[in-house]
Amino acid sequence: MELNDYQKRALKTAIYKDISQSIPIYPVLGLCGEAGEIAEKIKKIIRDEDSVLTDENRELLKKELGDVLWYLSVLASELRLELDDVAQSNLEKLKDRKDRNKLKGSGDNR
Repeated sequence: MELNDYQKRALKTAIYKDISQSIPIYPVLGLCGEAGEIAEKIKKIIRDEDSVLTDENRELLKKELGDVLWYLSVLASELRLELDDVAQSNLEKLKDRKDRNKLKGSGDNR
């Protein structure tokens, strides 16, 4: 599946108040919440399962990653960005950092 296709299809299921407002609060908060759920699941795998990733946990994480993807897609739509462009831009940024030996470190503009 192409990212832009997913994005268009995901947007058809976006039903929330204030959609397409200047500040996309709902998808931002949803994205943070879902990312937090992934972190919680990983924490519990470390704590309760000696850091062993089972097939069952992998499936649970896949569902949570899907939720992250949904919120990311809707957020990109709200910002009038296409996921394909976001992904391509990110890969170009990372390649540039790698080429300049700047993958390590901190700061957005390294």
